[in-house]
Amino acid sequence: MQTLHFLYHELRDEGSDYSYVVKTSEFARQIELFKSLRADAHTGRAGKLNPAVTFDDGHISNYEQALPVLQEQAMQAHFFITVGWTGQRDGYMGWQELRALHAAGQQIGAHGWTHTLLTHCDAAQLSKELRDARLKLEDGLGAEAPTMSLPGGRYNKRVLEACREAGYKQVFMSVPQASAEDAWMVGRLNVVGGMDLQWMEKVLDPASGVLASLERKDKLKGVAKSVLGDTMYARLWRLINHSEEQAGEGA
Repeated sequence: MQTLHFLYHELRDEGSDYSYVVKTSEFARQIELFKSLRADAHTGRAGKLNPAVTFDDGHISNYEQALPVLQEQAMQAHFFITVGWTGQRDGYMGWQELRALHAAGQQIGAHGWTHTLLTHCDAAQLSKELRDARLKLEDGLGAEAPTMSLPGGRYNKRVLEACREAGYKQVFMSVPQASAEDAWMVGRLNVVGGMDLQWMEKVLDPASGVLASLERKDKLKGVAKSVLGDTMYARLWRLINHSEEQAGEGA
């Protein structure tokens, strides 16, 4: 069975105009849905996708609000951490929280050192963003961290080769597509505030055509990125998504 990974960023008790903020109550209902669908997968959901949960950046709400919900449903998520922000940037987790997540059975991976788009990095910068981030994360956790989430979803052949050289066994993208459990490149669907539960369930049914439609739209977005360039696209992205100060550019 293939898996569709859902990508979250920040949770809040109250909603926000910033699209990458999801209300904690919404997240709880979504996790309850995912748990029920994962249970159904073992009792005959033939042809359906298995839902999985990931977080990018390392926001403190991942620990304070997401973890209790996940524990209540006995669900595991994959948290990708911008390592250079750990314990250094207001609103983001420190090593104590990361170790607690790991001790609670959650998975921890890297999201670069500074959230710099990897396609903009030279060889030395790539080493810092990839190899140094992994080693620092492993040293802080006392455990392996063999997975990487690409900041801004940006990559090319050179970046992927650098990920392999830095010791990563899986790379998580921001492309809305299902992936095999052992895939080298793993697709994800970005979750924004206000997503409808019935729509999310349809996404997990390939026969509905919803996921295929999202993949086509993502390809058009890729064309827009190429035409506009990263700087102009980032400005447009922040405007459309009502991005807040210090929020990293999304996918």
